[in-house]
Order: sequence, then structure tokens, then C-alpha cells
Amino acid sequence: MTASMSGRHDLAEAGTAGIVEAVGTLAVTGDAAADELVNTNPLALLTAMLLDQQITMEWAFMGPHRLQERLGVDLAPAAVTALDPEDFAAAVTARPALHRFPGAMAKRMLRLCHHLIDHYDGDAATVWTGAATGAELLGRIRDLPGYGDEKAKILVAVLGKRFGIRPDGWEAACAPFSDDRPRTVADINGPEALNRVRAWKKAQKAKGQAKDQ
Repeated sequence: MTASMSGRHDLAEAGTAGIVEAVGTLAVTGDAAADELVNTNPLALLTAMLLDQQITMEWAFMGPHRLQERLGVDLAPAAVTALDPEDFAAAVTARPALHRFPGAMAKRMLRLCHHLIDHYDGDAATVWTGAATGAELLGRIRDLPGYGDEKAKILVAVLGKRFGIRPDGWEAACAPFSDDRPRTVADINGPEALNRVRAWKKAQKAKGQAKDQ
């Protein structure tokens, strides 16, 4: 998945599931199949980012792969919303649960999929391929169910750093996460990078605790 600095995107769509050929370089989980899914399936990427709170990054980014295996269908908004909501929730909450609060997260996932159908014709990739500027991209992501300001900025950074999706102004839109400091999942392309991000988070937590003492 590539894009020029002018914001024009050259994306190849495959099939009706909204899956796109991509050259994503995220490598968070240590599991090749799980990493490949978030690098090639837009809904998987959005779902992983949605899950990435109050659990480890590795567990969050394993979530889409586990979910797809449990559901027995390719992750796509239309396929997910066609399922019985209780069956979907059961797949999310089955042990090991995909999140600390699986019931609430299952509802958020369904709201996300319905939003993608209502606003993007069920094509998750259109969230970014249709954005002409970084500010527009940030706004589109921030409007997604379950996405706050910080999560939206981090996803813009993920798209810019790991997928080459760089509409004009993307760095300003997602600052400070566009810098070279290894602080988020946007900076992880392998085990060493994961360790650097962990070390940064640990150091920041220690600074916060020191201030409270």
C-alpha cells in the first residue's frame, strides 16, 4: 500500500471483502499470520487499533486473527454485520477473551462495522483512500466508533509510517506521534522496535510515578 506526499493513493482492491494489497510493515505480535492480517485487511487494522487499550499491544493485534478464526469468515463489515449479534459477542468473549472487557468491545466492533457500511459503503479502506489531507484523514478516523483523539492520531501515524499513506499535512495532523521517538504501535516493525516502545512507555510511567511522590 503506497501513497505519495501529495496524498494520492495507489491501492489495489481484491474482491468484495474490502481487502487491499498492502505493504504494511507492522510486526507487533510475533505471529506471522496475525501480523499479515492487520497489514492486508483494513477492517483488521481498525479492529486491532480499537482493541488496543487496557491490554497489551501484542494481544490487541492478535485479536483480529483470533476473531476471524472463530467466526470462520473473512473480516469485512458486511460479513460481520450479517452475523447474529449474540454469536459475534460469543466469539469475542470466548476464552481467551479478546479484551479485558469483551462484551463492551464486541458492541464497539459492531458499531464500527455499521458505521463503515453507512458511511463508506462497507469498504474500510475508503476511510483513508478517500482523504485528501491529513486533517481530513484525522477527522474521518476520529469519527469512527470507539476512536478518541489520541487513538485517531496514532492510527494516522500508523498509516503514514507503516503503510505509506501520507496525504498532505499528515505529520502535523498526528503530531507528536509522527516524530522518530519510539512511543506507539506506529513505531513497531519487529521485536527490537517493540522492545524500544516498551522501554519508552516504562520510562514515561516511571517519570509519572516520580512526580507523584
